[in-house]
Amino acid sequence: MSEKIYGLMAEFDSPAAILQAAEKIRDAGYRRWDAFTPFPIHGMDKVMKLGNSLVGWVSLAGGAFMFSQIFGLIWFCNAFDYPLIVGGKPMFSMPMTFVPAYIMLIMGGAVGALIGMLGLNQLPRLHHPIFAKKRFELVSRDKFILLIGAQDEKFCVTETKSFLESLGGAHVEIVEDVD
Repeated sequence: MSEKIYGLMAEFDSPAAILQAAEKIRDAGYRRWDAFTPFPIHGMDKVMKLGNSLVGWVSLAGGAFMFSQIFGLIWFCNAFDYPLIVGGKPMFSMPMTFVPAYIMLIMGGAVGALIGMLGLNQLPRLHHPIFAKKRFELVSRDKFILLIGAQDEKFCVTETKSFLESLGGAHVEIVEDVD
């Protein structure tokens, strides 16, 4: 097992302090960083430049896929594979097809939302390197933590550490990623 640096974490005491620090990190040009807070902070998503989630589009694609598949299956079975005239009705009827296709649209949308959420959040991730830090437990109570990842182009251990300390970050620590 080799230990490599995952990033640097700094602890802050208030939502205002972490929001100001996040703005300065963004303005400094860092791209691979994250904030861990005990509750959502208004404006943090704009500071982090987080856009709308793609889960809705994945859900739409799942629903549209299932709708078209069930619609096509009913057409194939009734009009092509096993045509059966019942009471003089047409081989393929749109109103009859819509209800099961709509039900599968809802089911496909729900499954698409679940798969999209898991995939885009990179789940299931059973362990994150920051979980090994004892001070990270304070995030669930009253502390706020910023983590700058080592994959960032601007990351340098000494410079980034001094930068986080200049922002008012307490307990600046190296987070190791154990393979």
